[in-house]
Amino acid sequence: MRLILGGVMGEPATTYITSWSLRKEFVSGAEFEVGQISLPRWITNRQVQRVLTEQAEVGGWELMRLRRYRDGSCQAWLRRRIIRARPTYPL
Repeated sequence: MRLILGGVMGEPATTYITSWSLRKEFVSGAEFEVGQISLPRWITNRQVQRVLTEQAEVGGWELMRLRRYRDGSCQAWLRRRIIRARPTYPL
């Protein structure tokens, strides 16, 4: 998996993400890929917005949930729909 993130003044924003995990989820017959990212407490709201915007534009992710904890750390849950091609001929 490739993460496309932007940093400040040429610094890659991948240094902002402390962890990234993926899982699959079924919601009313649709299959989604859910990603959870953790961001450190020193990252600003503007930098969080930039990371999430780039994930949405490049990776096709949509924001499902965002939490900012008292210690300043942040966790975001992103999801994207999995579309599978089905054969059009009978097997």
